[in-house]
Parts: sequence; C-alpha cells; structure tokens
Amino acid sequence: MKAVKDALNNVRYAPISTPLGQLYVAYRGRTICHAMVAPTDDAFERACVKRLGARPMRDARPPGEMANQVVDHLTRRRRFQGGLDLNGLTPFQRLVLEKTREIPYGEVRSYQWVARETGAKRAVRAVGTALAKNPIPFLIPCHRVVRTDGQIGHYSAGGLTIKSKILAFEGVDVEGLARLAGRRIRFVGNDATRIFCLPTCEAARRAHKSQAVYLITQRDAARRGYRPCQRCRPV
Repeated sequence: MKAVKDALNNVRYAPISTPLGQLYVAYRGRTICHAMVAPTDDAFERACVKRLGARPMRDARPPGEMANQVVDHLTRRRRFQGGLDLNGLTPFQRLVLEKTREIPYGEVRSYQWVARETGAKRAVRAVGTALAKNPIPFLIPCHRVVRTDGQIGHYSAGGLTIKSKILAFEGVDVEGLARLAGRRIRFVGNDATRIFCLPTCEAARRAHKSQAVYLITQRDAARRGYRPCQRCRPV
C-alpha cells in the first residue's frame, strides 16, 4: 500500500510547447503517464486527479530530453521511444493502444480495423472504450482511428475540432475524407496495380488521379479484380 501511495505522490508534470499548442505531460521519473492539451495548469492538474488519482507537482520543464522527444514525435522527426505508463488498463485495452501505435503518421484506420488487428473482430465497441481511456493521446495516436463509415468520429482528448486539427497537421485531407464518407466510399483502387487501399494509405496517395477507382465494399473490389493492399490491410 505504501509503495502505491509513494508512486502517486511522485507524479510530476510540465508544459511542452508544440506545433499543436501547449501540451501538458505528467510523468513518474522519465515515464509519461498522462498527456493532454489544457488551457491552464489547474485544468491539467484536475484531469490528472481524475485519471491518475493524484494531483501532480509542477516542474518548469520535463526531465532530460523528454520535451525534444515529444516534439520530434509530433513532427515526425522520430517516433517517441520513451517510457509510457499504461497501468490501470486491462490487457485488451493495452493491446488496442499498442495496435493503435502501429498506424502510420498521416493515415487513419477504423475501429473495425483495430478490432480485427487485435484478433477480436467483433469487439468494435470495446475498442472504442479502450481508446476513450487512452491516458497518453498524441503519443499513442488514438486520433488516427475513425468510424467505420469514414467519418472522423469522437475524440476523448478534445473533441472533433482537435482531432481534425491534428490529422490535418499530419497531412490528412480531412475534408476529402468527409466527402468520400458522404458518398459511402471506403476504398480506393489503383487501376494500374489492381490493388485497393484505405483512402489515406501512402500507396493510395501515390497513385495518379487518373488511376484511382473508388470502391464502396470489399466485395465490389474483389468483383472488379482488385487485391487488398498488404500495407494498410483494408477492411
């Protein structure tokens, strides 16, 4: 019991200036346990109490190279390699977040895609619950998970506006995605390679517009002779 209490008392935090605004991070030692964009120190402290059960102590800056590592991650210079604390989550929730970390910068996947990748393709709602409990958004990119119909969907770390802003910063054509979703288009085929992808897949973006074929279902893609992309594994 004393060890648990000491761990809670050792939570500290500091703001980091990033291209997306001031990002607060809470940490134990050099392991990040919570992150969010917040308007004030007090707002972040209250969020930590709710999430971690403790009010952290403020530092002027994070320890070591943590700030540079976070900014480098957000600007795609290099993937964040520091420690991330997922204590308090179930094994399935941790698996969901680890799979979410595999989604490439500037691309999106659906809740259904994440469920399938975890080996529990029917657990779409449980995937949504796990993402809503993500204690370290931005570093664990739950903003890259969208609704199965292609709409951007909910974002527990700040709502639709923040989610759209982050995706646009990463190079996602958010308005284009919305237009495709409005037409019920979920896949893009390449007439030259006969491969179909998710719309934000790097392979799909490299294809010339004259080669693009818009597809509604996997069955439609198969009927027209398209094979699924091995990179984005469309679903």
